[in-house]
Amino acid sequence: MQTEISKVKNILEALPYIREFSEKIIVIKYGGAAMVKEELKESFARDIVLLKYVGIKPVIVHGGGPEINSILKALNLSTKFIKGHRVTDEPTMEVVEMVLSGKVNKQIVSHIQSKGGKSIGISGRDGKTATAKIQKMGIINEEGSLELVDLGLVGEITKVDTNLLKTLIDSDFIPVISPVAEDENGQTLNINADTMAGAIAGALKAEKLILLTDTEGIVIDEKLCNSINEEEINEYIRLEKISGGMIPKVQCCLNALEEGVHRTHIIDGRLEHSILLEIFTTTGIGSMITKD
Repeated sequence: MQTEISKVKNILEALPYIREFSEKIIVIKYGGAAMVKEELKESFARDIVLLKYVGIKPVIVHGGGPEINSILKALNLSTKFIKGHRVTDEPTMEVVEMVLSGKVNKQIVSHIQSKGGKSIGISGRDGKTATAKIQKMGIINEEGSLELVDLGLVGEITKVDTNLLKTLIDSDFIPVISPVAEDENGQTLNINADTMAGAIAGALKAEKLILLTDTEGIVIDEKLCNSINEEEINEYIRLEKISGGMIPKVQCCLNALEEGVHRTHIIDGRLEHSILLEIFTTTGIGSMITKD
């Protein structure tokens, strides 16, 4: 009986957070190991359905890097990254859209629906949800000056139209969005999934933006930062203690805060039920990013 009482107490611990976040939009970037390991895919789908049943409105933006890499390798197409962004030529873009908007997106929708949720998959191109322009990456060269690097068909979001998303949310669907957009001329562009998630969270004025990663969170000098602000982030980037793929993650969190998102988090997607641990427990997990 004590075991059963303990279970009830654990459920009751979540009550204040259910009350606080009910009817609120939470945007979740789904990627990394959580999309690869079967047990994590199953727990993610259950967690999302649970959020929906307690009145929270989840919106999912997903990646799919490992799947893209696998197909590119099978097709003997090379790929490289600059500061966490995939350099994308036309053949690569075709593979990216095929894998993300076709295979991966529909697998996620299917997983959620198998757990009792009602989900629908779209890309940023659908309903002109995300409009973008070609992105030039600024890097510091060996001479110490700023150099603009061509990433090919990689885009940065210029506009998010929330009409389709709000229609889906109001119709009780769980939107699942692949990070593919188009420019004003209809050219398909590859968007970093973290960047897409941040832009959508900002446009929806979401309560939370949660990024699932393959790390504990933001780790500086082998220590997890439970909370970190914009000034600290900029300094750690300058010192190259935040680097590579973590840079677009922290930048999209800061951009989302600027656009009105209340809280942003980078958490460990390798843990089962990591989303529930962040939302429904007093201590939470991972790193919370704040403006001040």
